Amino acid sequence: MKNSLSIRVYSKQLQRHTHNNHHQLVLPIQGYIAIEMDHYMGKVTLGECVVIPTGTEHGFKADEAARFIVADMDMLPAHLLDNTLAVFSISPPLLSFLMFVEKQLEHQVDSGIESSVLDVFSMLLEQQQHALVPDERMRSVQRWITDHIGDELSVNTLAGIACLSPTQFKKRFKMSFDTTPHLYITQLRMEKSKALLAHTDLPVQLVAQNVGYSDLSAFSRRFSSYFGLSPRAFSKA
Repeated sequence: MKNSLSIRVYSKQLQRHTHNNHHQLVLPIQGYIAIEMDHYMGKVTLGECVVIPTGTEHGFKADEAARFIVADMDMLPAHLLDNTLAVFSISPPLLSFLMFVEKQLEHQVDSGIESSVLDVFSMLLEQQQHALVPDERMRSVQRWITDHIGDELSVNTLAGIACLSPTQFKKRFKMSFDTTPHLYITQLRMEKSKALLAHTDLPVQLVAQNVGYSDLSAFSRRFSSYFGLSPRAFSKA
């Protein structure tokens, strides 16, 4: 088959099928997907990738507002086909690249750009050699952050969810995600706000509130620093 990248949405109704001629990677860019396979059952969210090897029956469902980059590949790096690696945390460069891919796919890239995008995507996959699979406590924290991204998220609260002291939690979080809780939350808030500005008609004030910023000026400064455009300028781009 021809390797491809696409943007997908799914329904809340559980569906099941098998790909008999290609592997599939599902990488959330908004919301999460619930996946059921023989060796994995759970949610996969922004910053993660689920590996569905060829011939693997799997069930999946998601909220209709969720969006995913899906890679259909005839070959994958050998380390990604390890049966113990159903879900892994993707690197910051790959996460940033997915945002570029999303924009390109929305504008129906030509064959030359599509080929280059696939080449870069494949090279970034090779660099996932040391991808970490978070333990279940960290995955619980990750799901909590995703579900409560508009709330105040303190280290003490997150440490309590993980049943760890704040010091132990910060160390374990850094080991699992190669970043601090603060930077992880900021990244998730920025990516969600970007998705809301791109795909909804919500005013900037409400977008800021939905991602945990009560101060519009603080949100605008953070967004501008992160993306190089103000929220208003981005929503008009």
